[in-house]
Amino acid sequence: MRFDVYTPLVLSLLLSVVAPVIGGRVAPALAARVLTSAAVLTAAATTWSLVLLVTALLGDAPPVVREAREDGHRLADPVPVVIGIAAGVALAVVARRVCRAVRAERCTRRALQRLCAGQPADTELIVAASKVPQAFAIPGRPGRILVTSAMLSALEPPERRVLLAHERAHLAHRHGPLVTAATLAAAANPLLTPVRSAVVFLVERWADEQAAAVVGDRRTAARALARAALSAGRARPACPLNFTERAVTRRIAALQTSPPPRLWPAAAAVLALGALPALLAADATDDLLGLLSGVLT
Repeated sequence: MRFDVYTPLVLSLLLSVVAPVIGGRVAPALAARVLTSAAVLTAAATTWSLVLLVTALLGDAPPVVREAREDGHRLADPVPVVIGIAAGVALAVVARRVCRAVRAERCTRRALQRLCAGQPADTELIVAASKVPQAFAIPGRPGRILVTSAMLSALEPPERRVLLAHERAHLAHRHGPLVTAATLAAAANPLLTPVRSAVVFLVERWADEQAAAVVGDRRTAARALARAALSAGRARPACPLNFTERAVTRRIAALQTSPPPRLWPAAAAVLALGALPALLAADATDDLLGLLSGVLT
């Protein structure tokens, strides 16, 4: 209990350091799934560790425990009072952050669904008359793709195929839930924010690779990405295809090389890193239960 309960926080930092490395060397589809799974496991473990610290602080509250102390039984304090109080404050902050993230996700989904209002049920592509170049996938049943006229006019026909294939990949592989899971994990554990950023980048790279495979030409995919980014740059604050200057440069560079390999050993190591905090939190739980059961008997 004394050490296991703190190790998930340390492992969160390690996962955040490893995430960009894995994102750059492992196939995007595999890396995105593995990092998201590891982030969710780690966030759950760190949150539970905070619960354990608060529980340990409140261990003096039950009447049986107080009576045991009054009878002269020596009870070891699993954590210092200051740490227990800090854990309680941190747990309240985590609850607030997660609630805010959930509300933001719901607002975004409602806003996207409103864009599809009035469209026929079998309509996949929605073209909006706008001077702002934008394109994004709208999850749902069915999923939709919204593209503005400005974006379509900025691209050549082969590049439009890349654009549509990119957005279809987001819908087909359910990238929205992946990003949402990583976002909630980062809300619960801010140390995992770099992991969330890596997942956001990886789902875009995943869609880039899928689009390149559909059109059969990686150079065309890179050219479409570059042209769309230039169009977006002239019309800030629009941000189609999740463009930031550094991210889009990395994505274009990746499309000009061979697809990254599926490094299963590296992926397995990341999953193990994500599972380890959960195991340590479970061990800390057993220690706390054992301590309380020893007091109550």
